[in-house]
Amino acid sequence: MRNVTQDNLTDTFLGYFGDDTNPRLREIMESLARHLHDFARETKLTHAEWNQGLDILREAGRITTPQRDEFVLLSDVLGLSSLVDMINSSEAGTNSSVLGPFHISNAPAFPMGTDLRGDYEGELILVQGKVCDTDGNPIGGATLDIWQTAPNGLYSSQDPEQDEYSFHALFTTEANGLYRFTTVRPVSYTVPTDGPVGKLLNATGRHPWRPSHLHYIVKAEGFQPLVTEVFPDDDPYLDQDTVFGVRDDLVMTYKPQKAADFPSEGLALSGKVDADFSRVDFDIILSSEK
Repeated sequence: MRNVTQDNLTDTFLGYFGDDTNPRLREIMESLARHLHDFARETKLTHAEWNQGLDILREAGRITTPQRDEFVLLSDVLGLSSLVDMINSSEAGTNSSVLGPFHISNAPAFPMGTDLRGDYEGELILVQGKVCDTDGNPIGGATLDIWQTAPNGLYSSQDPEQDEYSFHALFTTEANGLYRFTTVRPVSYTVPTDGPVGKLLNATGRHPWRPSHLHYIVKAEGFQPLVTEVFPDDDPYLDQDTVFGVRDDLVMTYKPQKAADFPSEGLALSGKVDADFSRVDFDIILSSEK
C-alpha cells in the first residue's frame, strides 16, 4: 500500500500477513492491532505520550532480573494478569490467582508437616487441607509449591538477609490427598514502587498494597495445574488488592487455637508448641485436563 492513512493503516498492516501465518497468531495479532490502533486514534496520542509509554517498557526491561520481573508486575497492576487467570480458570475447580513477580523455581522438597519458619519470629499458623478432584476424591501424588513473604513483608528474592529459598517449599500428597505444614502468618505488603510500576501507581493515585496471602502452585498428573493464592478474611486490603488477585473462594479464616490443641503427631512441631497458634483450613479442587 503506497497511500497509507489513519483509516486504512490497520487493514494495511493485516494485509501484510503471509498465507502460512498460524491462524491463532493471526487472530491475536488482528485483535491487538485493531484495539491498539483504535486506542491511539481515540485518545489522539501525542508523540510525547507515545515516548513516555515506550520509556515505561524500556525501564521495565532495565529493572527486570531473574529475581524480579517488572513486566509481570506491570501486567499485574493493570489487571491483565488477573483477567487472563479468570478467562482460563476452571469453573469447577478452585479459582486461579496471580503468580506474581517473585516466584522462585525449583523449591526444595520437604516432608509433609515441615515447619517453614526457620529462625523468624511471628504468629505460628498451621495450614492444612485436602487436594481433591471435582467429585471430592482425594488426589495422591499432587505437588504443592508453596511460598510467602517473611514477617518483614519481603520475599526471599527481595531480601539479601534471607536464604534463597526462605519460606519456599515443595510438598507431595500421599494417597489421602492431605497436606499440612506450619509457618509464620504472612503480612500485608507493598509491591515494589522503585521502578516504572511505582511511578504509574503514583501518577494515578493508587496505593501499592496487597493483602497478606500464601502462594500455591498445585500440579497432579491428569489434572490442570493451578496457580493461586489464599487470603485471610480480616486483612484490611482484602477489597482493594492492587493486583486484583482476590476471589471469594480464596478467602479463608485464621482460627485461633490453644497450644494444647496442636496435633500431637504428624508435624515437625508436634510436642513442641507451648503458645497459642492459628489454624488455616484450605481445600484445593483440581479440574481434569481438557
